[in-house]
Amino acid sequence: MRGLSRSSLAEVEERFNGVAGAADLGTLADELFAVADLFGREHGLRRSLSDPSVAPEQKAQAARVLFEGKVSPAAVATVESAVEAKWSRAADLPDVLERLGVVAACAEAESQNRLDDVEDELFRFGRIVAASSDLRRALTSPSLPADAKRALLAELLGDKVAPSTLRLLVQLVTHPRGRSLDSGLEEFGGLVSEQRQRLVAVVRSAIPLSEEHKQRLAAWLRASFGRDVHLNVEVDPRVLGGFSIRIGDEIIDTTITGRIEEVRRRLAG
Repeated sequence: MRGLSRSSLAEVEERFNGVAGAADLGTLADELFAVADLFGREHGLRRSLSDPSVAPEQKAQAARVLFEGKVSPAAVATVESAVEAKWSRAADLPDVLERLGVVAACAEAESQNRLDDVEDELFRFGRIVAASSDLRRALTSPSLPADAKRALLAELLGDKVAPSTLRLLVQLVTHPRGRSLDSGLEEFGGLVSEQRQRLVAVVRSAIPLSEEHKQRLAAWLRASFGRDVHLNVEVDPRVLGGFSIRIGDEIIDTTITGRIEEVRRRLAG
């Protein structure tokens, strides 16, 4: 988000934090997702409620008329705050509401001591999708109705994952909003990690890492980056010796394959 939207996001998040504590967090997440999806579909509504030339109180009143009695008071208050704010572009409005839906789902998981599970389950689901072209086609097919995708996820995952994980996956699959499934999983995984104020490191290794190795690697990364780091370990037999680590745009590559590629690049240059 650009500068104006970033400052508005902070204001809306503050209002959200003030009303979310007394709410049913799972319900609040679903409601914010639903409103974000409505604004994503209804371009005219989104433009009118994000129009900076319209008085904030007028937009808030319009939001109350639309949503009061249909969603919880916490959701209404959050939407009012979002439409009162100024955004760099109209599309930031649904983006912010979806983001706060993810935050509500994370708070639900945290209240159940399952936020770590959500991080791990989103990552593992990404690996499952990567390994199954049939599953990927089913979940991303525009011809398969949203209800069918929701039912497929429930059948596959059911009580095998945290409720918040299933809630986030349903949102991603039924309302991709222009994202690929992979980028959506990465985006939501980053937001989940952000709630813990941790970085996410994707580690590729030829063999599984022992718990001792994971702890030592996490401690080294924490010392290097000055923040806690959550490890998502991906076993990849194509890795020859060592391991590679990706944190955001930064890559630390100690693999033999990586060193060979580096030599090739230097020779080509």
